[in-house]
Amino acid sequence: MSGFTIQQIVSKTEKSGMTLAKSCNASWSGDYHFTGYEEVIIAAVPDDKLPEVLNMIICHENTIVAHTAGSFGLDIFPPRFRHTGVFYPLQTFSDNRKIEFRDLPLFLEASDSFSAETLKHLAESIGGKVHFVNAEHRRFIHIAAVFVCNFVNHMLTAGKQLTTKAGFQFEVMEPLINETILKALEKGPENSQTGPAYRFDKGTINKHIDLLSFSPEFQDVYKEITRSIMRFYKTGNDDQF
Repeated sequence: MSGFTIQQIVSKTEKSGMTLAKSCNASWSGDYHFTGYEEVIIAAVPDDKLPEVLNMIICHENTIVAHTAGSFGLDIFPPRFRHTGVFYPLQTFSDNRKIEFRDLPLFLEASDSFSAETLKHLAESIGGKVHFVNAEHRRFIHIAAVFVCNFVNHMLTAGKQLTTKAGFQFEVMEPLINETILKALEKGPENSQTGPAYRFDKGTINKHIDLLSFSPEFQDVYKEITRSIMRFYKTGNDDQF
């Protein structure tokens, strides 16, 4: 990162922590007691572990302590921290996936102007697009991310299972997936909908529901999403399925 040096990676697991530390020429530690004057400490941990980790951190009073959670605000920090912030990247992260940070939206919040300027500089140093938002708006962004990422991925998983049941590899869906996403980004998703629910094609919908009889769970998902589409576009009576 331009202008910043990663000094230390702290984690409970030594093996993965050492690997990450080596990748950025930093040291590793399992101790949450910071004895130097670190400019910024970023707590990038699962949301349910965040309160525990923040309570274990001991650092210089002038150090900025920030978390990366979309669903928490500044009120989660112990009162002993003078400078706090939120550094929330709007992206999905997985092992062995290299992420491009240039133009990545970064949603920031800070307890004071010093913390705000430092976190802004940090975000811009990796090429991110900075947005300062309060906790309520960031929570809505986080929910939106669940819909466009986690829920979409789950639908793709269901699609893959059904494609396999038809005797094909999932790759056969790639052109459709690409066009669906590109069209949604170009025209807006609300202007890109097609399919039997949008057309209120009752015959096709009933055939699909019957075909999914092998999986009550798939049937329930299909019915609920179909009803939701019909309600949104007002294409028919959604209590018929």
